Parts: sequence; structure tokens; C-alpha cells
Amino acid sequence: MTTTAPTEHPSMRLRELVFGAACAAAVRAAARLGVADVLGETPASAEELAAAVGVEPRALTRLLRALSCYGIFTEDEEGRFGHTEMSRLLREDTPNSMRYIALWCTEPWTWQAWPCLDDAVRSGRSVFKDLYGKEFFEYLHDEASDSARVFNLAMTHSSRQSAQDFARATDLSGASTVVDIGGGQGHVLAELLEKYPRLEGTLLELPGVVRNADPRLREGGELSARARLVAGDCRSAVPVKADAYIIKNVLEWDDDSTRRTLRNVVEAAPPGARVLVVENLVDDSPSMRFTTAMDLMLLLNVGGAKHSTGSMTSLMTEAGLEITEIRPVNAYLHVFDSRVAG
Repeated sequence: MTTTAPTEHPSMRLRELVFGAACAAAVRAAARLGVADVLGETPASAEELAAAVGVEPRALTRLLRALSCYGIFTEDEEGRFGHTEMSRLLREDTPNSMRYIALWCTEPWTWQAWPCLDDAVRSGRSVFKDLYGKEFFEYLHDEASDSARVFNLAMTHSSRQSAQDFARATDLSGASTVVDIGGGQGHVLAELLEKYPRLEGTLLELPGVVRNADPRLREGGELSARARLVAGDCRSAVPVKADAYIIKNVLEWDDDSTRRTLRNVVEAAPPGARVLVVENLVDDSPSMRFTTAMDLMLLLNVGGAKHSTGSMTSLMTEAGLEITEIRPVNAYLHVFDSRVAG
């Protein structure tokens, strides 16, 4: 029977860590094969699962045995495999499914980029153009349509889940207007408009993104009467005046771009307007392994970075924002609640 007991000996733990790619690859394989989707509530043999997904039984046994060591699936004394809380997250139909996030973080380009991390650390910049001849998003658009599709699905799933957490954790009862800056499809805005029936909101996003906004916000949608969709780049201008501004997982570029965005918000906002910046932090977080890994991936692919509490506080204060509170949204997100000075 497979166990998930941690190995304490330092040399063995290091061996496990340097084989970390095997774990990531195993998660990706299980997600691509759809093993979690065909496994029901009753444990099943590898032969049964292999027949359902069309693979070789002995090889599938080896895959599931490896994943069971990490608590992804269980293996009983009769060699049958069952679900765990983590394996259920790989199902397509599970609420808060992480299937596409797991696929995105293990896309083909990542396997060529990670070995170049030492080069990125030496230079302090992205290695992506050196590897692929194009910047990251240009490459996805032009050369990797399947990866771009996975990226869009992963961001949609992740944004929808965190938007619900943010809306539950945020009190905007004193605001009549809100702007979701760089908010992707506008899941945060939609959740806030549903929570506050008298609130009006604007989604500010790039033209190609805003066209695919949450259906609830688009013309004919249930929230469209209180929603406005504005095409634009927050690094150039924020052409909307409101009581509150939301900036979620946007300030991950270089510091100059972050400064421009925050300055544009402060210039557009009336004195006393509320500005809520939502970010993953690389300190003071129960999800440090996750957030520091994302931080390194940002360095590799776009030259960006996740913030520490100190770096985010410094940039917001420099822009003219007075931080009133820093609080967790969930296990991996924090909100910096602030107001425009004056």
C-alpha cells in the first residue's frame, strides 16, 4: 500500500526534490489522459482505468503509484486506486477544477525554459526570447495556439475562483462606482455587481480581451445595465473616475510599468477614492512554495516578479496611496486596501 509519509533524511529529501519534474510530469499525464474523470466513487484497478482511457495497464499502474506517493489518488492493499481531495481537482467537472492550471504550468515550453533559470538569475531578465525568438505572449499567439488555449482556460478558471473569494472578503457597501483594472474577463467586477445590486462598474482591459468579457457584463447580459466595458491599457491611462479601483494580479511587470499604472490610477481617482491591490506575495504567506515558484516562472517567461509586502507597500506609497490595511483573501492572495491621499 502506498503511503505519503514525508522522508526526513536530508539527502533523500534532496533526491526527491531534484526529481520534482517527474511529479509535475505525472500530474500533467494524468490530466491529459483524463484518469480522474473516469474514476468514480469506488476504487478501481489499473486495468479497469486503463481500458477506460485507452492506455497500457502496467504503465498506468506506475503512473498512479507515483502520484499516490504525493496524495494524488490512493492505492489500497488490493492495488486499486481511489480519489483524494487533490485528484478530484483534476476532474473537468469539479467545482474549482485545477485541470487546466495543472496543464498550463507544465506546458511544453516550460520544460525548455526551466533549465535556463541560472541564465535568468545571472541577467535578471527573461530567457524566453533567446529560446524562442519571440516574446512570451507573441509566441503563444503566433506559434503555440494549443498552449494559448490552455492558458486562457487556466486563467479563466483561476480568475473565477479567486474572484469569488475576493468578493466574499471585500466590503464595498460604501461605494457606488468601481473599476476593475486589467481585470481579464471581468469576473471580479461581475461578482461585485452581483453582491451589490446598486453598484455600477467598469472593466478596463486591452481591446482583444475586453471583447471576450464575462457574458454577464456584455450587452444583453444580466449585469450589463450596470456595467461598462472600456478598451485601454492601464499602463498608458486610466480614463475612468470612480469611488473604488480594483487591481488584481496585474502589477507583476517591471517596477517602471507598475509605477505608471499606479500613477495613472491616482491621477484619475478623486481624493479619498479606495484602491485595492490584490497580489500573491513571496513573504508572509501560507503558500510560499507556490508563490515563489510562480515568481521564478515570471522571471523566466516575461521578466516579471511577484511582490513582497515591503515592495508593494513602497510602490503604492510612492504613488500617493495611503495603505489602511493588508489582509489575506485566501491561502495565496492578499489585498492591499488603500486610499488616494488628500
